[in-house]
Amino acid sequence: MSQPSPRPHLTPQFCFNQTALRDFLRTSRSTIDDSITQNLNALLTPSAKPFDPASTAVRRLDAPDRSIPRAACDEFRERVLFPSWKVRSDVLDYCAGVATSPDPDDPDSVLRQVEDDRARERVVDERLDPYSGRYFPQEARTESLAMLMRNERAVEKIIRSRTWGLIGERCGLKSDSAEDAFMKWRKTQRDSS
Repeated sequence: MSQPSPRPHLTPQFCFNQTALRDFLRTSRSTIDDSITQNLNALLTPSAKPFDPASTAVRRLDAPDRSIPRAACDEFRERVLFPSWKVRSDVLDYCAGVATSPDPDDPDSVLRQVEDDRARERVVDERLDPYSGRYFPQEARTESLAMLMRNERAVEKIIRSRTWGLIGERCGLKSDSAEDAFMKWRKTQRDSS
């Protein structure tokens, strides 16, 4: 059985290092969610029924039963899937908090202030050069991080929905949405601690 994603050390530097942040999310998603079919197939007990030579005498057109025992599904969800989702949710929540907090350590803040002051002082005659009035201020790293968090949350929602659909199909679940089931699990984890 796969292992849940390990939790990274959460610091503002981790969040502002968008390469490290994306790599963590990508790796976590690839080991659990992107390979959900393989993870679910690993839950099946091979050769649970002994081979019957008479089975080759008749051609079967229906698909073999690929449903997974409920206990194996529950254990996978409780021990691997939901803990991985929790780690990713914690990282996304933490980094979203960093993105909405003031950033006194922004190395480019002085440079941006100088560029903004220069742009305000510039005299522009758009009749001579219609493009001279253009000014594209450099965005703060918190703004860039906030945009990345919005995108990653959207990706996470899509991935969880797809994963939950496959689990529902293979494990016979017909109830909650992915987010509802995850929130129930989180609540039981908080209540048991």
